[in-house]
Amino acid sequence: MAETADIITFGCRLNAAESEAMRKLAAGAGLADAVIVNTCAVTNEAVRSARQRIRRTKRERPDARIIVTGCAAQTEAESFAKMPEVAAVIGNQEKLNAAQWKLLAETPLLEDGDIIRVNDIMSARETAGHMIDGYGDRSRAFLQIQNGCDHRCTFCIIPYGRGNSRSAPVAQVIEQAKKLVDAGHRELILTGVDITSWGADIEGAPRLGALVAAILEEVPDLYRLRLSSIDGAEIDDELFERVTGDDRIAPHLHLSLQAGDNMILKRMKRRHSREQAIELCANVRARRPDVAFGADIIAGFPTETEEMFQNSLAIVDEARLSYLHVFPFSPRQGTPAARMPQLPRDEVKSRAARLRAKGDEAETAFLRGLVGRTEDAILESGGRARLGNFAPVLVAAPGRVGDIVRIRITGHGDGGLMGEAA
Repeated sequence: MAETADIITFGCRLNAAESEAMRKLAAGAGLADAVIVNTCAVTNEAVRSARQRIRRTKRERPDARIIVTGCAAQTEAESFAKMPEVAAVIGNQEKLNAAQWKLLAETPLLEDGDIIRVNDIMSARETAGHMIDGYGDRSRAFLQIQNGCDHRCTFCIIPYGRGNSRSAPVAQVIEQAKKLVDAGHRELILTGVDITSWGADIEGAPRLGALVAAILEEVPDLYRLRLSSIDGAEIDDELFERVTGDDRIAPHLHLSLQAGDNMILKRMKRRHSREQAIELCANVRARRPDVAFGADIIAGFPTETEEMFQNSLAIVDEARLSYLHVFPFSPRQGTPAARMPQLPRDEVKSRAARLRAKGDEAETAFLRGLVGRTEDAILESGGRARLGNFAPVLVAAPGRVGDIVRIRITGHGDGGLMGEAA
């Protein structure tokens, strides 16, 4: 029997952060010989992958209890409960409740009527503090500041898996940041579902820029702060000033862009235009030339013509994006986009492949442009390091995980950059 529960994580950085919280809660409850599957619901493929992994895990570990949680468990609880491999399904609120894990540890075999423990996520009003002592010997750690989303993009199921937007209080965020830095983490990554909406539900409605300023001022030993995916339409003035003027913030922004065509953006119910996205990148780069931009883009959204798709390809060059995260459109039941005229699946896949190829081309050009430069990097395990602009480096440099090293970039390959100690 395994002495602790194993965790399999799908999806976003927020899920990764919550998996660490669950690891602590499950261990504290004494849960053993179990596998927790923390699912993602962003696409049909993500849900399918979770089901495949559950079946494979049960074949490999027939005596282990499989507990399913995460966004797909929240939105499709009954379908997971019908899987013979699954012992329990718990929701996104329940998975961070210590009493829930204690109950699971004390109840080896749940009766059929108890297998689903999923409450109405829309009733959630607070983002609980999940105090994580650390992330092992990793140099980087996730810092959750927010959960849920108040926007209703026509393609997105996530608000129904995460609920409405809730912000973690400033004092709680600072306390957690100090704890993680004291544990040896040199870089903290702000995570949430929609982090640029942070503060809207707090008295006085502070903005994300104020929180970033507080973290930098109250945690002076933090070497680097990185923002996860942001909505360009929500960047406040103080956040812009901090991102462009404080070198403790990583020179890397990942935009929730989703498309490069204005009509498609409108049908998605996004709140920015292609021109505004391009202007944002130009304005940030004018103040901080070393910044690198990534973006999420959906290929094959309903009604997307070839001309509209060409606008998404073109924005990679026009905004000078260096990293792309491409999603082939996936119709999620219950969303408005699922009821729109759909493109043939072969066309969706083809456009996604073309967009990925464009992204690979842009990333290669970006990495090639870094060769010959000398940069500071944080050492990771296995001879790897990560630059502030998010570029990965294979480096032969002495030191321990978390050490700051000066690296001379000597070349690039399929795995990223190659470097040596400067």
